[in-house]
Amino acid sequence: MTSAVHSVPVSGLSHLTNETRMIATPWSRMVRGIGLGQYPVAYDPDAAERIRRTFALLTAKGLESDAYTRFSRLLADFVLAAADPERSLSRPDLAAGLAPVLAAVRAQRNPYFRLMAGCILMDAFAKLGLDTGLLITPETDFPAEILAVADSIEPDQIKDENAGRHGQYEKLSAYSAVFLALGQLGLQERLVTGARNYVREALALLEQIPAPFFRGRGGAVLLSVTCLIGYERFIRDEGRDHVKEVLDHLDRADELDAAPAFPQPMSESFPKIYPLLTMLNAIAMSSRPQEYLMYGRDRLAEARELMQRITPVERTHMGLYYIIALHNLDRLDEQVPQRDALIEDIVGAWAHIDPGANYFLNGIAYAYIIQTAMLTGRMDLIGDDVLDRLVDCFPDLNRTDDDRVNRPYPFAYTLNVLGEIGCSQLLFEPRDAYDGATPVAWVVDQLSEGGREEPRLYMLNHALIGYALRMRGPARNETPLTRGFRFGRTSERVV
Repeated sequence: MTSAVHSVPVSGLSHLTNETRMIATPWSRMVRGIGLGQYPVAYDPDAAERIRRTFALLTAKGLESDAYTRFSRLLADFVLAAADPERSLSRPDLAAGLAPVLAAVRAQRNPYFRLMAGCILMDAFAKLGLDTGLLITPETDFPAEILAVADSIEPDQIKDENAGRHGQYEKLSAYSAVFLALGQLGLQERLVTGARNYVREALALLEQIPAPFFRGRGGAVLLSVTCLIGYERFIRDEGRDHVKEVLDHLDRADELDAAPAFPQPMSESFPKIYPLLTMLNAIAMSSRPQEYLMYGRDRLAEARELMQRITPVERTHMGLYYIIALHNLDRLDEQVPQRDALIEDIVGAWAHIDPGANYFLNGIAYAYIIQTAMLTGRMDLIGDDVLDRLVDCFPDLNRTDDDRVNRPYPFAYTLNVLGEIGCSQLLFEPRDAYDGATPVAWVVDQLSEGGREEPRLYMLNHALIGYALRMRGPARNETPLTRGFRFGRTSERVV
């Protein structure tokens, strides 16, 4: 293996921020747009130019007709302007730059995407340390406006391989995002002090998600956010315990026979371990981890057994979830006494995985492999050969129409992780695999006109926004919300 030079933002699990411990994996960031901009670094004019150049390529391909891409470009420009130390923007400057971003949010016809865009904007405000008064004026109350959008999100609107089987999964995810965004702005009291208790309403949606996979995975995020913003008491409320109810539902997976569909065939254990590991992380954020870990069965033993039963390529996806959950529970050394052996097994699987074989199972495996190495302090396992194989794989996704139209999915994961390890330039330099074009230019050129065929193009927008938001500077590493949280002791907060 040829040694690669990396500029990594963390040197191991002990250096992770609370935001990363809660949202460590790329799924929530790329798919749901929460937790963007982790691992802040100094402003880089060259990186800023790469972001602007990519949006220019998308615009030339007709993507400005897509309201979400237009919002993303405008927000990235706003973030980069606010982060640039060579520019000292006045309040009127910020207000003028914000106006078209707000208009672009409101132009989203799909209510879920309108809410997601608004939440990303509010999260960016908090991370940039901007005055919330720009969002709350005598004329408008943007946080209240975005919270109200959740009421218009209807069930079973997601158009993917599980269409019609999600129930209220999308609305539940929307509440998770807006609760987190309001918490970042210090406005979480609005959720429980008005005429409605939005936290109770959101938790009540859990039982309206029929599939254990979606209830567990989506519910874990909501439960985690609820703990983070200081309202864990509503999880155990009115004679109910929503954590225990979700765990009970996961235990009925075989009985309910409601396993989700995936783009590629998966083992029977994969849809069981995924929601369980996300729930373990939610349990780590609660004040009763020991009680929940032994509720119904030994949940750590169950996770350990399922990790052994999934396939090696599935383990590259789930390994990071497993390690982070155990770390947050302070049980990693106990459960994995041979930690290095596990990490080396997960990361070493790259040699047997073709990332261009399909867009999902193989296509995002390398992003998980690299992030597992990064967060555990084992970047010595990632060489130039790993990065070259990943960067050059995207032409292979022309093998099927499904892989072709979903190419932005793994490309977003790749752009995100390469930015985190200081290697994003590999996507912006000419390469032989692309006949002398840059991977970014080639991938954008392969898009349909206006991006009409690509259902997951928004994920590339999230990667670009996250890339821009990272350049706010290391001094803005954590917001007061995440900095004041304590795992396992949510009643104790540091102001």
